[in-house]
Amino acid sequence: MTKKDRYKPLFLPAFRGSIGVFLLGAIEVVLSIVALYLSSLVTSYTLDYVLLGQNPSVPAALFERLKALGPLGRSYWLCGLAFFLFTALNGLFTFLRRRNVAKGAERMAKKMRDMLYRKLNAVPYDWHKHISTGDLVQRCTSDVETVRGFITNQLMEIVRIAVMFVVAAALMFAIRWQMALISMAVMPLLTASSFLYFRFVRKYFSDVDEAEGALSTAIQENLTGVRVVRAFGQERAEYDKFTALNRDFAKKNIRLVNLLGFYWGGSDAVGYLQIALSLACGILFYVKTRGTADPFTLGDIYLFLSLTSRLTWPVRQLGRVLADMGKATVSLDRLNEIMTAEDETEPGKARTDLSLRGDITFSHVSFGYDAKNDVLDDISFTAHAGETVAILGSTGSGKSSLVQLLQRLYTVNEGEITINGVPINDIDHHLLRKNIAIVLQEPFLYSRTIRENITLTVPDATSEALETAAREAAIHDVIEKFADGYDTVVGERGVTLSGGQQQRVAIARALMQRAPIMIFDDSMSAVDTETDAKIRAALKSHHGDGILFIISHRITTLCEADRILVLDRGRLVQQGTHDELIREDGLYRRIAIIQDYPAEGGAIA
Repeated sequence: MTKKDRYKPLFLPAFRGSIGVFLLGAIEVVLSIVALYLSSLVTSYTLDYVLLGQNPSVPAALFERLKALGPLGRSYWLCGLAFFLFTALNGLFTFLRRRNVAKGAERMAKKMRDMLYRKLNAVPYDWHKHISTGDLVQRCTSDVETVRGFITNQLMEIVRIAVMFVVAAALMFAIRWQMALISMAVMPLLTASSFLYFRFVRKYFSDVDEAEGALSTAIQENLTGVRVVRAFGQERAEYDKFTALNRDFAKKNIRLVNLLGFYWGGSDAVGYLQIALSLACGILFYVKTRGTADPFTLGDIYLFLSLTSRLTWPVRQLGRVLADMGKATVSLDRLNEIMTAEDETEPGKARTDLSLRGDITFSHVSFGYDAKNDVLDDISFTAHAGETVAILGSTGSGKSSLVQLLQRLYTVNEGEITINGVPINDIDHHLLRKNIAIVLQEPFLYSRTIRENITLTVPDATSEALETAAREAAIHDVIEKFADGYDTVVGERGVTLSGGQQQRVAIARALMQRAPIMIFDDSMSAVDTETDAKIRAALKSHHGDGILFIISHRITTLCEADRILVLDRGRLVQQGTHDELIREDGLYRRIAIIQDYPAEGGAIA
C-alpha cells in the first residue's frame, strides 16, 4: 500500500462522518488563540499606558479610541475586566474545542470498530487461520484507541501550533523585527529536531506494538487453554514463555522511553534557553532605546516573553504531535492490513433461490492447503437424501477437510461438489451455511445462558421446541438438575460444563437449526456409549429427508449408518454398509478388530 492510499480503507470513511465537528473544533481553536493573545496585549497595555504613561504597543487606531475614553481608558478596573473576559473566553473556547473534538473522535472510533468487525466477518476462513486471535484483539482495541487518542489530543494541536505561530510572528514583527528574529532564533532547531525525532520514534513505536501483540497472544492462548496447561503440568513452561515475551516488551518500551526522555529533556533546555535569550535581549533593547522616539517598553518585554513562551512550547510540542502521529500511523497500518484483506468471494452464480434438500455428490474432488500436498485426492461418492453417512479415518486422513469443503470454507482444487444437482460454487455462501448445521469435537459455547446458547440460530424459539431439542441431545435431564435450569450461565467457552455436556448443548443447538444437512465432526467423543446410542436414535428420527454426516473413531457410532466412507491419507479407500465393510479385508475391518466390535452373527475371527 502506498503512503497516498494508507488512509483510504479505514481512516477516511470513518473521518467523513465527523468532519463538521472537527471543523467546528478548528474554529474554536482560532478563537481561543485570539482570546489568549488579546489577554497578553491587555497586560502589555496596562503596564505601559495605565501604570507608566507610555505609548503601548497596540494598533494606532485602537490606541486613539482608548485615549478618547479619557480616564476610563486608563482604568485599572476596565483593564482587569478586559483581561478576565479574554481569559474566560480562552477557557470557554478551549473547553468547547476539547468537548467537540473528543465527541467527534469517539464517534469516529466507534465507526472504525464497526468497520473492522464487519470486515473480520467478511474475510475468508483461511485468513483467520494465518493470524493470531490475540493480535486481532490488540489491533481492534489498543490500535483503535491509539488513533482515537491522536485525534482527540493531537489533531487540533497541529492547527493550534500553526495559528499560534502565525499570530505570534505577526505581532512580534509588527512591534520590533530585530527582537522577533531573536525570539524565533531556535525555532528552526526545534522544528528540525522534532522531525528527526519523529523518524526514529516511529520505528520504536512499531517495535513496541508488535511486542505487545505477541504478549497479548500469549496471554490469550494461556487463558483459553488453561485446562491443557494444568493437565500437562505446563505452568512453568508457560510462565517462562510469558516472562521472555514480557522482557522483550519491557526492553523495547525502555528503549522508547529513553528516546522520549532525551528529546523532551533536550527540547526543554532549548526552550528555556530561548526564553532567557529573549529576556536578556529585551532588557538590552529597553536600556538602549530608553528616551528615544521609539522606545522598547516594559510592556514590550512582557509581550515578547509571553509570545516567545507561547510560541516555543507549541513548536516543542510538535515533537509530541509527530510522535503520536507516528504511533497513530503505525496503528493505522496494522488496522489497514485487516481492511485491505480480500473479502470472501462467490466463485459462481451465488444463487439464493434453491432448496438444499437432495443428493450430495462429490465428483473426483481433490484439495490441498498448498500446491505441493493434497489433503484429499480424487474423492467420489453420493449421499442420497435421507441417508446417514459415516466417515472413518485416522488422524490427518482428511475427514474434517471433506466437510469443510462441503461448507465451502475452502474451495476444491479439482473436481466438483453438488447439492441437489447444483454446484456448491453456484450457491450463495450465506444460504449454503445456513442450511448446514455442524457440531465440532470441541464446540464453542458463548458465555451466556444455556437457553441462549441452544437458541442461538432461532432466538424466538418456544420453550417446547427448546426442550425437545435438548431431549433429543440427551441433555434436558442434566439441565433440569442445575439450580437455574436453562437460565444457568455458561462460563467463558463453556468451562462450567463438562466436555460431554458441552457437546450435547452444541448438538441441541444444531438440532434447533432444523437444517437439511447436519454434520457431527467427532462431536460425541466425550459422551458415554449409552448416551451416544440415545442421541443417534433421536437423530435418525429427526433428520427425515435430510442428510446426516457423522465423523467418528467409534465403530459403535458408525455401524448403523446407511453408508460408511473410509479415508486413508486423503483417499477414499472403502465405502459401503457396516455389514459389507466388516467382511472386506481392509482398514475398517482392522479398526473393528482393534475395538473388538462383533461382526454380524458373532465376534470377528
